Amino acid sequence: MTASAGAKPTAPAGLSRHAEAFLEMLAAERGAARNTLAAYQADLEDFAGFAAARGTPLHGADSALLRAWLAGLAAQGLAARTQARRLSAIRQFHQFLLREGIRPDDPSELLEAPRLPQSLPKALREEEVAALITAAAALPGKRGPVAAAVVEMLYCSGLRVSELVSLPAAALRPGAPLVVVRGKGGRERLVPVSERARDLALAARPEENGKASRFLFPSRGASGHVTRQSLGLILKEVALAAGLDPGRVSPHVLRHSFASHLLQRGAGLRSLQMLLGHADIGTTQIYTKVLEERLRALVAEHHPLASDPRRR
Repeated sequence: MTASAGAKPTAPAGLSRHAEAFLEMLAAERGAARNTLAAYQADLEDFAGFAAARGTPLHGADSALLRAWLAGLAAQGLAARTQARRLSAIRQFHQFLLREGIRPDDPSELLEAPRLPQSLPKALREEEVAALITAAAALPGKRGPVAAAVVEMLYCSGLRVSELVSLPAAALRPGAPLVVVRGKGGRERLVPVSERARDLALAARPEENGKASRFLFPSRGASGHVTRQSLGLILKEVALAAGLDPGRVSPHVLRHSFASHLLQRGAGLRSLQMLLGHADIGTTQIYTKVLEERLRALVAEHHPLASDPRRR
């Protein structure tokens, strides 16, 4: 439920009218949810208290005061993600002040956000992906071929979910093992598509008025293709049928599984970068951390000296 549906934020006495106007803008123009508004309000209150203790109103802070506040958050031991979220709220507030002409500058513009720890992709095991494919094909009616095609194309091609839902049906041609995909930033790349996935997807396409639909996974919605949310729900259904935790299965997880399994089987980072459509090789290098963790766990579990407590 969004705040625009009747949840007008109320700024406490400690917040200025500018903060109240900012919160109202979030509710009215951006449709911010209640929890989001509450989080922004709490972050503004925190900074307002810090600034007031130093004789400065909330809307009058300079970059030095903002840096001192950030340093204080770090000293409190707050997680980097919490620090980054609070800084984001304060940045948006100052951008609002600048747009409204309340301030001539944005003191938060040059502040550096806390460095967030790289999160390791959560990949499924190969046998779990195989179970998904089997379970998908066994779904009743036309859902089976569609679900199986979705699972195989995400896993065999490493496609982003946005790339898959917008893929035109004409992109799949008989006998063509590669498909041209337009990814982030309009960059095109070639991705592999298994013969089975192509046949399943083409066979599952419905026809409207005797004509095949434009998109590979069509919908009657405004976009003409299924939404990312709909595709996610298909995977949740398949996960349940395969006896897996639905929380562990998503389009993004299958993309991660594609990359992790290729790396485990000897694929090079440059090849992986091209297949995933990463503009920067640094983004692809996170998968080496996945491999390192798995190799470390493998040694810890199976090496004959691993059970010796003197060697830990």
